[in-house]
Amino acid sequence: MQRVALIDYGSGNLRSAEKALVRAADGRAEIVVTHDPGFIAAADRVVLPGVGAFAACMGALEARTGVVEAMTQAVRTRGVPFLGICVGMQLMATRGLEFGETAGLDWIAGDVRRIEPDDPAAKVPHMGWNALLDVIDHPVFRGLKDGRPVYFTHSFAFFAKDPADVAAYVDHGGRFPAAVARGNMAGVQFHPEKSQGAGLSLLADFLEWRP
Repeated sequence: MQRVALIDYGSGNLRSAEKALVRAADGRAEIVVTHDPGFIAAADRVVLPGVGAFAACMGALEARTGVVEAMTQAVRTRGVPFLGICVGMQLMATRGLEFGETAGLDWIAGDVRRIEPDDPAAKVPHMGWNALLDVIDHPVFRGLKDGRPVYFTHSFAFFAKDPADVAAYVDHGGRFPAAVARGNMAGVQFHPEKSQGAGLSLLADFLEWRP
């Protein structure tokens, strides 16, 4: 049975992400909440959750001794499938521009910056259900067709340097990326664990993904 490392660095959505992954796995994978570098480096898949400010989350991740190095070994060297959720997706970026500049993992080039809707009726934070747009043809996103609503709660978004790395968009007073994908890595700005059937579909597809 494949082992999935769900990274524990104190993220507020850790337990809800765990429950959703366990449900999506339906006994086909072992979901392990962990910050053990040895387990992470040898895992079959890695999931990084996250809520809150970029700098605080990056600092908390780096404070777990050996975790960033183990994630890099698993994802970048061994090429195991990776999924970043909300701030977990944002941490894949080159840098975050919240409360100054903070270096990210730099796995996909780009910046995390505050969303600035053109429509004054579009409030920030962006909270609630919103439809995905221009979803790419990709194994992880095959159940998320254009127009399918998912649940967001955020004020910042990951603006990838290369548009080819964007897997889906959303419109909240203006378009911005809702998901990214490159090679064995994928990330979503929305919360699969709060997105009901759409979220479970994405997690199940991630667990079956063979990049």
